[in-house]
Formats: sequence, structure tokens, C-alpha cells
Amino acid sequence: MALLKGANIVTGLAIGIGAGVIAPMLAPILKPFAKSAIKAGLVAYDQARVAFAELNERTGDVMAEARAEVEEARKAAVEQPKSADQS
Repeated sequence: MALLKGANIVTGLAIGIGAGVIAPMLAPILKPFAKSAIKAGLVAYDQARVAFAELNERTGDVMAEARAEVEEARKAAVEQPKSADQS
């Protein structure tokens, strides 16, 4: 069991050292891909922000219309008994 722990440490060290040696060589190759992914993320974020703003505006409009209709119904309910009393 202790031998396996030692092997895991050696394997981890080898992977870490290998990544440290290979990473600087791969960075110039991977930079354009990373940059493209970041650009795509920014575009998606901006589109989502605009879509959310439009949805928020539409929701606000619908709520305003609903409130106006509720207020009209209240006024009609208040005025209806008054007109019944006058007849």
C-alpha cells in the first residue's frame, strides 16, 4: 500500500513537471483558440443581456396593462352601485 502512495506521488510530480515544460510551448498555439472562446463568450453575454432587457421591458408593459385593467374594473365596480342607487 505504501508503495502505491509513492508511485502516485512520483506520477503526480512527473505530470506536474511535464506540464510545466510543455505549457510554454503550447501557449502560443492555444492562445488563438482561447481568444476565440473568450470572444464568443462576450458576444453571447451581450446578446443575452439585450434579450433580458427586452424581456424585462415587455414584462413591465404587460404588468402596466394588467394594473390599468384592474383599476378600471375597480372603478366600474365602485360606480356601478352608485348608478343603481340613483335609479
